[in-house]
Amino acid sequence: MDLRVTDLAVARGGVPVLEGLNFALQGGRALVLRGPNGSGKTTLLRTVAGLQPPLSGSLTGAGERIAYAAHADGLKAMQTVRENLGFWARVFGGRDIAPALAAFDLGALQERPAGTLSAGQKRRLGLARLMVTGRPVWVLDEPTVSLDAASVALFADAVRAHLAAGGAALMATHIDLGLDEAEIFDVTNCRARPRAALQDEAFL
Repeated sequence: MDLRVTDLAVARGGVPVLEGLNFALQGGRALVLRGPNGSGKTTLLRTVAGLQPPLSGSLTGAGERIAYAAHADGLKAMQTVRENLGFWARVFGGRDIAPALAAFDLGALQERPAGTLSAGQKRRLGLARLMVTGRPVWVLDEPTVSLDAASVALFADAVRAHLAAGGAALMATHIDLGLDEAEIFDVTNCRARPRAALQDEAFL
């Protein structure tokens, strides 16, 4: 089943930020959300990931099919890299962590406690978790924050492998990921119009 967004409207703090959102994401495709800070990209991703309800419209093909990664890496500082990945692999069905370690160049760090890693290494570990979930739709908010150029290339390769296996990726980023095959969706074209009721209330 495709991930399909139909006439979706989303809000941040009760204030509508985007409306009239329409797109579909099939397996093998990547879609990159663009727009300035505060334009609603994160709000849209959180809605797609099921972390908040939409204001209106419909969203199909999401739910348990989605693996979500945002700014927090969600790591257990006292556990090693291997233990962190092993924990998430067990949560999602006991997958082998070796491919994830290799994809993000974490093999030499696997016995290091996560709390001792650099910001970039923590980010690579956080992204490696995607590979052990087995979930087909990756929803990613600024996934390459803290990554150097070599690590961005590793991430791009991991996304390509995921797409080649029939997966899909929905990402918000300001950084060129080197994924020429990714389509662009500019959310500024779907900014919510001011509501008359909200404008009137400002003068009460």
